Order: sequence, then structure tokens, then C-alpha cells
Amino acid sequence: MFGRKRKIKKEFDDRLRTLMIETKKEWEQAKDIEKYLNDYDQEVMVRRKIAESKHFHLFKEAKIRRLGID
Repeated sequence: MFGRKRKIKKEFDDRLRTLMIETKKEWEQAKDIEKYLNDYDQEVMVRRKIAESKHFHLFKEAKIRRLGID
């Protein structure tokens, strides 16, 4: 029984790591797009903030799970 729980935990931890990498890339792309715009675009700013919020939410979850993040 404990082996199954460890396997499930490992699977979800791996999924969390993958999701964190994806959201970090998305956040960095949004920052780059915002940086290269000449004028103020509220939609781009909102997308960056959403991507940032997603990434930090996942980061908090990883901290709670004591996940080793490289």
C-alpha cells in the first residue's frame, strides 16, 4: 500500500515540476513581449500578471510538498 502512495506522489510531483517549467517559460515570454512593446497595452500586462500568478501559486505548492526544484 505504501508503495502505491509513493508512486502516486512521485507521479504528481513530476507533473508539478513539468507544469512549473511550462508556466515559467510562459511568464518569461510574456515579460519579453511586454518589454518590446512601444506603447502601453493593458491586455499584454494582464497576461503577464496571470502567468506570474500561476507560476508563483505552483511554486508555493512545491514548497509545501518539499519538492526539490532544480
